[in-house]
Amino acid sequence: MRLRRTRGRDPLGLRRVLSDRLLPALAASMALLAALALAGARGAADLAARWEGGAATALTVQMPHGARADRALAALAAMPEVGEARLADQARLAALLRPWLGEAPAIPLPSVIELRLARLPPDPAALAQRIAQAVPGATVEAHGVWVARLLALARSLQAVALAALLLVAGIATAVVTVAVRAGIAARRNAIDILHELGATDGDIAGRFARRVALLVGLGALGGTLAAAPVLAGFADLAAPLLGGAAAMRVQDLPWARLPWAELALLPPAAAAIGWLTAQVTLRLWLRRLP
Repeated sequence: MRLRRTRGRDPLGLRRVLSDRLLPALAASMALLAALALAGARGAADLAARWEGGAATALTVQMPHGARADRALAALAAMPEVGEARLADQARLAALLRPWLGEAPAIPLPSVIELRLARLPPDPAALAQRIAQAVPGATVEAHGVWVARLLALARSLQAVALAALLLVAGIATAVVTVAVRAGIAARRNAIDILHELGATDGDIAGRFARRVALLVGLGALGGTLAAAPVLAGFADLAAPLLGGAAAMRVQDLPWARLPWAELALLPPAAAAIGWLTAQVTLRLWLRRLP
């Protein structure tokens, strides 16, 4: 015997035993945490990519007094690791040093060459030493050491965020399992009767699974929507670190920086977890029936 799937019929009384308040609320909480973990992983990945492609490939070379900048530029541009070499603007240097040296510095400002490397060197210290040899007396400021530490930190944060996402999925599975077991305990007699009348395991498990998937999916949708403004605020705070422009373009708005593709997957993924968990829990329990 197959259970009739007429709209509005609830032969197992699942609307009473599987609450439409508690389970969606728990699913919303899990979705909120999952959204934060996803955004954290995405933000850490973006920071790592920006640091690796930006500050890690930038060096500054301070020329000694009296050195010819044109010769130094030619020597540095000839190095295979250097993608671009240019003389820093003296007006910009004066503006940067004005808080410490005042409007009219008593000492002449040094000549500074800004380098942009073609690729991230495997050994930044060795490259800095070669640059110092190519330009005798120059002082090289390489950012590779602290950028490498920042990259390690960003990748560690990304790994922690992904681990937190897996933990949230595990907790959600446990919550659904407990809810389904409670529903089984409350409707055991009805399940036994229907099972003895010939209802298949697939019919009974399907009823539970559809109800759980609906509740969990709706709860996850609410939690994801609640997380969106929080993540938009975080994106606005992180914009300077990611190179956000001051102009209010569409791509610079906080809402545009959210990982919408990943967030859109949360409700269906939560519903799928609820459906699969309910199916497995019910079928394992039904196998033990005589």
